[in-house]
Amino acid sequence: MNSAKTWLAPAKLNLFLRITGRRADGYHLLQTLFQIVDLYDELKFHPRKDQQITLRNQPADWSEQQDLCVRAAQLLMPLCTKPAGIEIELTKKIPTGAGLGGGSSDAATTLIALNQYWALNLNREQLCEIGLKLGADVPLFIFGQTAWAEGIGEKLSALELAHRWYLIVTPDCQVPTATIFTSEQLTRNSPSITIRAYLDGLNQSNHPLESVSQPDIKSDLTKNDCLPVVTSLYPPVDEAFNWLQQHGTAQLSGTGASLFCQFESRAAAEQVEQLVPTRWQSFVVQSVLHPEIDD
Repeated sequence: MNSAKTWLAPAKLNLFLRITGRRADGYHLLQTLFQIVDLYDELKFHPRKDQQITLRNQPADWSEQQDLCVRAAQLLMPLCTKPAGIEIELTKKIPTGAGLGGGSSDAATTLIALNQYWALNLNREQLCEIGLKLGADVPLFIFGQTAWAEGIGEKLSALELAHRWYLIVTPDCQVPTATIFTSEQLTRNSPSITIRAYLDGLNQSNHPLESVSQPDIKSDLTKNDCLPVVTSLYPPVDEAFNWLQQHGTAQLSGTGASLFCQFESRAAAEQVEQLVPTRWQSFVVQSVLHPEIDD
């Protein structure tokens, strides 16, 4: 095992998020467009002589046995033909509780890495099935590219979009996904849209027409049903949203707390980042493919 290799676990943005219904088991049905960006957690994997799975450098309030990386390794270990142990060294750079998918990405990267290290020879579909047991966003990071998602987020279709730069602003708070999805305020009956309708709307938005409906097109493309709930429950997110809205179309990623704005160039994004209040974290990122995927 090459334990010196650093594996990169990327963040994601939700370019829109519609809640279209709810299953009998409580899971929400949704439509979203996932964009992977170049903000990364870092992972290294160190072999152990015993059969223990441990986590190195976890935050003080972190439960090792609840960590998604540890749980991912635990799901793969029974598939090993030879006894194996692993120590996972995790360096967090993606804010937690921020709607950027850091924990899910860490889990997916662990599955991808240990599939190689332990010579399990699982294909991508098999890894996605295992990843879904850990969370609805995990298959995205195994899928490894811009993806239209439906179901509970696990039905993925590849989609090519133009390269974009984004400014991410994360206020100093964490938003638990469960809090948002259990809120009575959450819209759960948004109408579904097709990929073609989305792309047609995107094309019109990028090439404005003389039409009174034009603002509605752009708003519909960036809709996140979680935004009204998050901003009402978490004043720091509301404050950051209103600030970012002054510099473009502010959007919420996932269930928050991170907000982002799209730009045509790095320079344009960095110009606005210089104005971000120091009490908030900020990142200038670009759209990327997951670098660790091997077909």
